[in-house]
Amino acid sequence: MIRHSLITSSPDILGGTPVFRDTRVPVQTLIEYLEGGQTIDDFLEGFPTVTREQVIAFLEEAKTRMLPVAS
Repeated sequence: MIRHSLITSSPDILGGTPVFRDTRVPVQTLIEYLEGGQTIDDFLEGFPTVTREQVIAFLEEAKTRMLPVAS
């Protein structure tokens, strides 16, 4: 599960859209940036309330969830 301290969702913030904790920046926005060929630095420049550490932690968690465990 994505760490509780990384992502939050509340009906009072963007109607419950998952956002990076302590921001109003949807996680979906990061995904859209990356899908569009933009870099993490591009994203961070556009959304300075999100830290590089938050982005990396989110991507690491996504990788852990999506890739099979090596045996």
